[in-house]
Amino acid sequence: MKRLFVGNLPSNTTVKEFEALFAQFGTVRSSELITDIFTDECKGFGFIGMEGHESRAAIAGLDGKNFNGNSLRVGFESPKSRRR
Repeated sequence: MKRLFVGNLPSNTTVKEFEALFAQFGTVRSSELITDIFTDECKGFGFIGMEGHESRAAIAGLDGKNFNGNSLRVGFESPKSRRR
């Protein structure tokens, strides 16, 4: 399973919309929409888990696509760098 980073999401994005956006490219194994703890609004990014070939199709189909007025940024999640 590959984990995708999705950025530049509108603040009114719901989990259902988020998953439906990626479901057109394959089975969504996991999803995590990052929300503000106080307002419960989307902070503008999230993560999607899909199989390798499905995730590559989702990147090709959605990166740069207009979603509710915002141009999405979709790519493979990069590992966190170690801080000292």
